[in-house]
Amino acid sequence: MIGPSRPLFVLFGSSIVQFSYLLHGWGATLTGLYARKADISLRGYAGWNSRMAIQILDKVFPKDTVIKPSLVILYFGGNDSADPDFPNSPHVPLEEYVENMRKIVHHIKSLSETTRLIMLSAPAVNEEQIVQFYGSNLGRTNERGRIYSEAGIKLGQELGVKVIDFWSALQERPDWLTTVFWDGMHLTKEGSDIVVRKILKTLREAEWKPSLHWKKMSDEFSDIIITLNGADDIILDDWQKEYE
Repeated sequence: MIGPSRPLFVLFGSSIVQFSYLLHGWGATLTGLYARKADISLRGYAGWNSRMAIQILDKVFPKDTVIKPSLVILYFGGNDSADPDFPNSPHVPLEEYVENMRKIVHHIKSLSETTRLIMLSAPAVNEEQIVQFYGSNLGRTNERGRIYSEAGIKLGQELGVKVIDFWSALQERPDWLTTVFWDGMHLTKEGSDIVVRKILKTLREAEWKPSLHWKKMSDEFSDIIITLNGADDIILDDWQKEYE
């Protein structure tokens, strides 16, 4: 444990989370934006589904810790939506997926009254690109993703949780089939940028107090002024402006 204590953000999910620091990924971008504002912890498990996630809930989010997350970004669904007939499929039936996600949401929301939650629904995929990269579609289809995405969105609305329609968001770009994935499933820089902007939009519009949008959070030790070459106001973070 090191100080000073900062708000804790947790990214919890499967490979979309585990790989979120690669290729200028969305986890890396968030970490940069929240430098000196919040600590971001990565809990990503490639290949996992919601059934596996509920088995470790108490280990990832123990209820007896002093420091509770201020924000959890939750993603499962891509692997759950895989074709059950594909060999060694990580498929979880739709009804079970919904109930698993319900249990995860209830557990996270029970951590504290100030723990906020954003869900990412199941994503779109580029089936042709998956086949080109892996030699088969690995049981993943865009239609199956849509079904699980809609179920996740409906659940989030029922539980009063902020939900990002990940399936639709990835397809907003006209050239999405050739830009947002590097293998048909996992995100390029362009794909991750979509996720970052949707998360920041959600945080900006949420009526949470205190606000968890990076522009509304103060920098740690902001009272200590850096002076370089005699100038008091050195701009070190121009790249952040595009995410305001």
